[in-house]
Amino acid sequence: MPEPTRVLLTDEGPALISGPVELELPDGTRVRSDRAVTAVCHCRRSKRYPFCDASHRRKVRPEGPDA
Repeated sequence: MPEPTRVLLTDEGPALISGPVELELPDGTRVRSDRAVTAVCHCRRSKRYPFCDASHRRKVRPEGPDA
């Protein structure tokens, strides 16, 4: 039995998908990545959407004890 595909959902970054992956976008477009691990954007800030380009790092984080 093959190993299941591993998807790691991060708190403030991309979803990390192990192995080659084909993604289907809402408009029906399909994109493929053959990388060992693919970072998929879920903040929609990426200029390479659906792939992450680390644009989420530009988010201003609140400071202080309630942040």
